Amino acid sequence: HVQLVESGGGSVQAGESLRLSCTASAWTTSNGCMGWFRQASEKGREGVAAIGSGGGTSYADSVKGRFTISQDSAKNALYLQLNNLKTEDTAMYYCAARASGGCRWWHHVTWYFYWGQGTQVTVSA
Repeated sequence: HVQLVESGGGSVQAGESLRLSCTASAWTTSNGCMGWFRQASEKGREGVAAIGSGGGTSYADSVKGRFTISQDSAKNALYLQLNNLKTEDTAMYYCAARASGGCRWWHHVTWYFYWGQGTQVTVSA
């Protein structure tokens, strides 16, 4: 059973950076997809970024040029580097994964089978 555990959230000021991590237990795939989503208060969950097993990446327009997704297959780890944070980036950030089919629909919540519990990112002005 795959378990995802996020870490690295916190409270920062606008313009600062954070690095989120997600570790996956029992995770082996050659055509999977791992992604980051976020959910702000009273809003729906939105896709932030995703990375396929081959290393291809996708980003939401709102974070392009500021966030970078990466993975370390040897450690079964997923990362999200958040730079130049804005107050509108404040949200709970979730790691998500699916073991097959690549990242064709990476921005859809229903594309993923596994989810972490989330880590809070709060950005103040």
